Amino acid sequence: MSFGADLTACAQLVERGDPDRFAATMAAPVETRKVLFPIYAFNIEVSRAPWVTQEAIIAEMRLQWWTDALDEIASGGLVRRHEVVTSLAHVLDETAARQLQRAVQARLWDVYRDPFEDQAALSRYIEDTSASLLLAASHSLSNEMPEALTDLGYAMGLAQFLRAVPELERLGRRPLVDGRPEAVRDLASEGLDRLVKSRRARATIPPKARPVTLAAWQAGPILKQAKSDPRRVADGTLGLSEAARKTRLMWQAATGRW
Repeated sequence: MSFGADLTACAQLVERGDPDRFAATMAAPVETRKVLFPIYAFNIEVSRAPWVTQEAIIAEMRLQWWTDALDEIASGGLVRRHEVVTSLAHVLDETAARQLQRAVQARLWDVYRDPFEDQAALSRYIEDTSASLLLAASHSLSNEMPEALTDLGYAMGLAQFLRAVPELERLGRRPLVDGRPEAVRDLASEGLDRLVKSRRARATIPPKARPVTLAAWQAGPILKQAKSDPRRVADGTLGLSEAARKTRLMWQAATGRW
């Protein structure tokens, strides 16, 4: 698959909507980008769907549209014309398409204002919205979905989620099951534990799939910040300086470590 108009549109969508994932993808080999850009563009479209309207039924319909599109890809039949869907159809098989459907289903939480039932529900949400992307990409690149990517995806997703807490609260959501500083510290500690677990299993990730780990380049430092000073979550001050971001991404791309 070449970088035609649809794939270029996916890359531009990621560049505008998710600069961090765009930077990570540009650090990957060109052939890998052809898989990552459609998946990350899909993630932007799905993550936006619940927020473009205040009508819950319309938001649900938008998410159902993506579920149906993935059904078409999974079935191997005729696929609707859409720059992201068309690009996905070139790189996903049934297994990878079903994996991405988990991300669509999880986004129903974003439609409503109900809190997560418990910590397990929050963990499932983070795995389904984050780890599913890595697993689908890995399957498309190597035909494997190692468990290490579930742990890495959770750590990455949790770091992103903690950074989004102030905005989610501003929009009327209750993102944290327990917002006390000690509970936030425990949550960040769990994320770091799973990051360490993924590192220990790094050898189980096929070489062709290893570039997908670049998306997690900021997870460790951000989770360490949240653990060290949980108030930074509420204050919205988690994150790295521009210089630190560039240095860390270069280091991870060069070493393959995270």
